[in-house]
Order: sequence, then C-alpha cells, then structure tokens
Amino acid sequence: MPSLAGFSDNPLDTKENVSAAARALLQPLLPHFSSGRARIRLPITSGAHFDEHAADLEGYARPLWVVAALLSDAAGPEPLLEPWIAGLRNGLDPSHKEHWGAIGDWDQRMVEAEIISFALLAAPASFYETLESSDKSNLVCWLKGLNGKVMPENNWRWFRVLSNLALIKVCGVEHALLWPLVEQDLETLESFYMADGWASDGVWRAAAEDPRQEGTGVDAARGRHADYYSGSFAMQFSQLMYTKFAGDLDPERCSVFRQRARQYARTFWAYFDQDGAPIPFGRSLCYKFAMGGFYAAFAYCGLCDDDDDEHTSHGAVKGMLLRHLRWWASHSESIFWSDGTLNIGYLYPNMYLSEDYNSPQSPYWALKSLIVVALPGGDAFWSAEELPHPLSRGRGREHAGDKDVVPVRPARQIVCNHGRGRHHFLLSSGQFCVWPMKATQAKYAKFAYSSAFGFSVPTGPLVAQIAPDNTLALSKDNGDTWTVRWVSTGETRFVSVPISISGSPPQHTTALVSRWKPWPTGSVQVETTLVPPCSAWPDWHVRVHRICAGNDASLLSLDAVEGGFAIDGRQKANRRIIPKRQGDAGQTLMSLGLRDGEVALETPDSSLVLSSAGASGIANLAPLSLPSLRSVGEVLKPDPNTNLMTTRTLLPTIKHSGPSWPKEDVVIVTGVFAIHDEKNAMTLAEIEERWSRRPCVKYKAESGLSLS
Repeated sequence: MPSLAGFSDNPLDTKENVSAAARALLQPLLPHFSSGRARIRLPITSGAHFDEHAADLEGYARPLWVVAALLSDAAGPEPLLEPWIAGLRNGLDPSHKEHWGAIGDWDQRMVEAEIISFALLAAPASFYETLESSDKSNLVCWLKGLNGKVMPENNWRWFRVLSNLALIKVCGVEHALLWPLVEQDLETLESFYMADGWASDGVWRAAAEDPRQEGTGVDAARGRHADYYSGSFAMQFSQLMYTKFAGDLDPERCSVFRQRARQYARTFWAYFDQDGAPIPFGRSLCYKFAMGGFYAAFAYCGLCDDDDDEHTSHGAVKGMLLRHLRWWASHSESIFWSDGTLNIGYLYPNMYLSEDYNSPQSPYWALKSLIVVALPGGDAFWSAEELPHPLSRGRGREHAGDKDVVPVRPARQIVCNHGRGRHHFLLSSGQFCVWPMKATQAKYAKFAYSSAFGFSVPTGPLVAQIAPDNTLALSKDNGDTWTVRWVSTGETRFVSVPISISGSPPQHTTALVSRWKPWPTGSVQVETTLVPPCSAWPDWHVRVHRICAGNDASLLSLDAVEGGFAIDGRQKANRRIIPKRQGDAGQTLMSLGLRDGEVALETPDSSLVLSSAGASGIANLAPLSLPSLRSVGEVLKPDPNTNLMTTRTLLPTIKHSGPSWPKEDVVIVTGVFAIHDEKNAMTLAEIEERWSRRPCVKYKAESGLSLS
C-alpha cells in the first residue's frame, strides 16, 4: 500500500505544512461523496453494528474536525472544503434522500452530532450563517434529538453537552430550556473524575473488601479503564472544547477544567517516546494519530503557558504534537488504502484489532490532532520554537533519572523510559473493560505495552493464536483451554521494592501489585507484582506471580505460558523466518557463532529473539528455594497479523508445567528483556552484556520482594 503524498513526505513543522497535510488527508475522500454531499462511503466491504446510514454520516462528519478548523481561519471559499458546507443542509432535511435520520437511543448519530456541533461553534459563518431558515429549523430539530434519549454513561455524555452548547450559542435556543440538561450530563461526567487531571471512561468500578462482592448490582456494567479516551480521544479533548466555547456561560467550571488539563499534561507526556511514538493501549487504536489530540486541543483552546517550559508552554506543546504527527508520517506506508483513504488498523489493516463500532469511515477520528490549523499564522503556537521531549531537554538523557520511571496512579500504570536503556513502554495492573468487545483482555489487561513493539491480539483459542505477549496464559486441563488476565479484583497497590547493588547505597523503586482470578468461578487467585527497570538493569523488568489454588477440586493440572514482547521475526535480507537455535543455560551469544545478529535462541531457562527491530527476551528468575514448576524457554511463532505493528512476529516465552495441580502456592518469577534498536546501533557484544546481566530476585510471601 502506498504512503500519502502531502502527509507522508511532509516535515510537519509550520502552519503551512500542517495545513497542507490536513488537505492531503481530505483530498482522497472527495470521490466517495454521495451526490448530495451529505454522506461519504468508502469502497470497503466491512460492517459496523450500527446502520449504514449512520456509517455514511460518520464518513461525512469525522473530517469536519479539520474542515471546520481550516474554514475558521480561511480567507475565502475553498473548493476542497465546499462539499461539506453543501452537504449539511441535505443531511438535515427530512425530505431529502440523504437525510441522516432522527437520533434514537444508543445511536451512533450521537457521536457524530458532537463533530457537527464543533463545526457550528468553530466556523459558524460557513456552517450556520449559510443555511436558510428552514435548514436552521431542521438543524435545531436534529440536534435536539439527543435530549431525552438513552445514552451510555461514558464519554458520550460530552457529545450531548457540546451539542446543547451549539444549540444555545449558535442556533439561539433559549438557555433556560437546555442548561438544566447540560448540568445533568456534566454531573454524570464529574463522577468519572479520579485525580491528577485523569478521568475514567465511565464510573470506575469500586473495590470491595470482599472481592466476591465486586462487579455486582450496578457495578456489573462498570470496568476500570483509563486509556486514550481519558485524554485525546474524548474526555480531555471535549472538556477543552467546553472551556473554549462555554467560558462565558460557565466560568467557574471551565477554570476547573483548565487546571485539570494542566495537571493531565504533567503525566501524559510520558506516553510518547522522544521521537513522538505513542504507546498503544486500550481500544479504538484505528484512530491512529488522534492519540495526540490532547495537545492539539490544548493549543487550540489557548491554554499554553510560557511560564511552564516543562509541559505546557507553546514550545513544549508544539513539540509533543508535531513529533507525534511526524512519527505517524514516517510510519505511514501501510495505514492508507491504495486510494489514499485511512484503513482500519494501527500500522497496517487489521480486523483482529477492530471493534464492532468501526466502520470503514471510523478512522477519520484521527483528524482531531490537526485542529491546530485553526490557529492564525501569527499565533504564538506557530512562532514558538519547538522544544525537545522532556527526556532529552537541557540535560543529558542518561541523567534525567526523575523521569526514567513515571508512576501514573490514576491509570494504575508505570511508564518506563530509562536513560540507560533503549525501550519505551508501560507496566499496567488493574485496568479492564467489561463491555462485549473483541480482544478486551489484550487491550487492557496485559502486563506491559510498548511504543516500539506494540501488543498482540488473539485470532483463536490455541496458544499461538492467543499470542500471549506480556501476559500469563494458564490452563487447568492439560492445555485444552487457556485463559489470561482480564478482571482484576481489589485495589491496585503501588509498593516500594528495595534494590541492593554492590558498591552503591540502598535504592528503592515503585512497583505495581494486583490480584486477579484466571477463572471467574473457582478459588484460583493470582497476585502479580510488576517491577520497572532500574539503573543496574535498565533493559529488564521483573514479574512475580503467586498462584494460589485454594481447595478447587476441578483443577486437573497447571500449565502456564508467559510471554515477553513480540518482535519482528523475519530476517532482514530475505524476510524469511529467523531460524531457531538451541542453547544451554547461561550459554553466551558469541559462542553461537552468529554473524548477522539474528537468532531465535531457546535454553532451559530463557528464550531470546534478535532481529532488525532489536532484542526481546525472557528468563526464568525463580530462586531454587521457591516451589515451582518444570520450566523451559521457547520461542513461539504467533499467528500472522496478531501484532498491531508488525505482521509476522516471534515471541520469547517461558513454558511452565506440572503433572497435577500443586498442593501449595506456586511462584513464577520472570525477567523480561527488551531493546528497541531499529537502527542497529548496538553490537552483538553490547546486547550480550546486557542480556547476561540479569537481576537476582529474592521473594518471600511474608517479607515481600527485593532485587540484587
């Protein structure tokens, strides 16, 4: 599939270049407009759970993020944008064949109504003042259709808030009629707020003293998820739009929202690597570069503060946004169809990743990150010098120790980007989504997620189809069926883990501890501890799983497969699979006689893959004193297209097995090794040295965990 001229080859460094990229993304849509310009349908046979008319509306509406932004700063008419202006009146007209249809309960039209409302608020001269009086009446009637309808208790509530705001501010509907409805939705949205600027996408399921009481009653439909919907996709983005357009109506609340956005910026930066690469996590990843939408909204809504160079100055925000867009441009060779339209997938088309609400037009949510084109050329955002990433700013990267490991407590995550290591990823414990969604365990409940290696989603029930990267797959029936972590119970804990390094003063690092049940029924429970990298082992993180069976008589055996990071598994020269090699425990890489630095090595206690993408390995670190299972390293070949970023991967794993279910608790201690090295800057000897220098883990149930 081709890249897109005007986007993929764009330096994305000035208003002119960003605007050119926006237009390049819009241009391929023009042939797919309906005759009345109220709908866009891409020539892809793929269905969503909602009706086709709503999907066609999605095609019309989602580009409005950037169409309205361009028009708000336009000097005059522009032929490229005219179809969206012309199509609005036909979509609203009940007598027209392209009418979008009235808004019903749980209706996808609710989502698109927010974007149409943004167009009205951002560019009223183009989208409202050009309408005839009958068109304006149709508009009011259609937008009012959101009120009184059943709507999910999640980010969708913002769609109704902004639609009612457009009715008041643009369409002239009486404030007193709609403001009580706005207040009701804002109260619901307030119940999602957690701390430090973070909100969950819906009410966060409460932890209970008795885990058996969790998920009952109203909590049954509630999960614990704070993903990109907490910021760029919805919650922060829409909240920022509210501060821009409702500041005169609701100044006190807008002040609170602005402060929360500034707080959010203090941790959200860590989810992007120094080159702008984001960590994929959660759902709706086909929205691609919408992941940077928070920064676009922050600048568009005038929140940049040059007294804070670190995270919210014009230069800092500009750098975070434009680096992200440039990363996508440089990785865009497979994100477009042959006609230049965006596809469903992350870095390539992938229906295993998709959700049931993805139509072929859905990916245009990505255009949220381009609304900065609305800022005039003289705005301080465009004139500001683009500041480097916080990790590479001012001081040397290896001395930015306070940012090597960033605990994000509301999200129950630790973002890792150690200055002495070569890998940007996060550790996660406690999040889950209970909605009936494809690959939900993979999207929320893995132990780690990486900007370099992405994560994998299942294609079937077998281990190679589950593709268990950064998760622990368990079987109680000799491998006939497998389960992985999904719903965590109780509250995730941030704990301090002591680290003893010879010749250095005592140190501590912050780790995550959570509990989960592999099978909803029965008494088996797992407590997982995740320890981030540190200066002594900057390429390793450690996992400890304590498996308690209780007295469950249905357990036949215990088999486990734990994976590291899935990595490109093809040889650079010919794209054939990297061959496997067998080695002894502790055997050096140099002794294998490698010449090209590509190998899939299996030993009794580890497995390691070296490829053009870098290195990914896993090792059994269990002390001999702990009750354990028979273990062996194995490089797994997952199904193709399981990984978001790479079509064909290899996955280093440790396999554990026992002939029968153990009578005492089992402790699995694992070290996970990863180096991102696309430029092949490291020698085999350097990788060897880092791989062989492993942490030593001490663990006792009574006294806890320590590393040395």
